[in-house]
Amino acid sequence: MNAKQSPAVHIRTATTADAPALLEIYRPYVETTAVSFELRVPSIEEFAGRISVAVAGWSWLVAVAGGRPVGYAYASTHRTREAYRTSVETSAYVHQDCFRQGIGRALYTRLLKELGERGFASAFAGITLPNPASVGFHESLGFQPIGVFPRVGRKFGRWHDVAWFYRPIPSRHSPDGAP
Repeated sequence: MNAKQSPAVHIRTATTADAPALLEIYRPYVETTAVSFELRVPSIEEFAGRISVAVAGWSWLVAVAGGRPVGYAYASTHRTREAYRTSVETSAYVHQDCFRQGIGRALYTRLLKELGERGFASAFAGITLPNPASVGFHESLGFQPIGVFPRVGRKFGRWHDVAWFYRPIPSRHSPDGAP
């Protein structure tokens, strides 16, 4: 799909039935990049379980174009201790044939809106370095760099740093996202 042929994108809540198609979007990130620190591609059942948990607790969205999923974004727990309950970690993945078409932006915009409506106040995103495209994407959406975890992950025989980004989520509690 190129920008001239791109059909309209529809964003909806993911279901466990989306797991096979979404896993195929995710697979190359696991197998060929350090973007994901997973070392093996999860099973369809495991991936469906992740969708189910995210939909119940935070949000998991899928972008559909031309009748097929072309990307997804989700939120998950930032940390498990109760005081972190209004903070989330966000992620987005777009099919490699669909980069630079606004799909990731549309997904994240809707994701952050939904999270705000549910009362979440802070979004965090970890980006394996180097990844100037993801850094630029997150900064364009209002995420600010807050630090780097050096040598935090090892994949493909190399150490990888992860930059962390933060963005307040305007929520129903207050305009600045504070509960």
